Amino acid sequence: MTREFPLAALLRLRRLREDDAAAALAGANADVAQAAGRAAATRDALAVAQVPDRGDELALRVALASRAALSGLLVEHDAAAQRASERARERAADWTGARRDTRALELLEERHDEEARTEELRGEQAVLDEVAGRRAASTRQEEDS
Repeated sequence: MTREFPLAALLRLRRLREDDAAAALAGANADVAQAAGRAAATRDALAVAQVPDRGDELALRVALASRAALSGLLVEHDAAAQRASERARERAADWTGARRDTRALELLEERHDEEARTEELRGEQAVLDEVAGRRAASTRQEEDS
């Protein structure tokens, strides 16, 4: 039976950390998409909100106030999209670091498994050599008798 990888518990912990980082990255990417969608919708609303050519002073004031409010909202939405993008970049860096740490241990585990297989095969070969040596010795004894 092969011996267990001595850092198996640490590897499980690193994999959990990587999974958490991947989930955080997915959430951050979803936030980026939502923020970008809100900014795009506000930009579209601002594009169609026009000041009337004719009309009374109240209609003109309402249209100008609407455009001003939409402009302010667009600035807020663009800033929120920028913050969401920055958080997503941070989460991507976190995931990259977690993946790198996990991969380093996975490589050690692969090396350990290969060494364990080699030891196991050496043991089997030693048993086979012993059996073959005994068989050859018993065949010689029978031939000598």
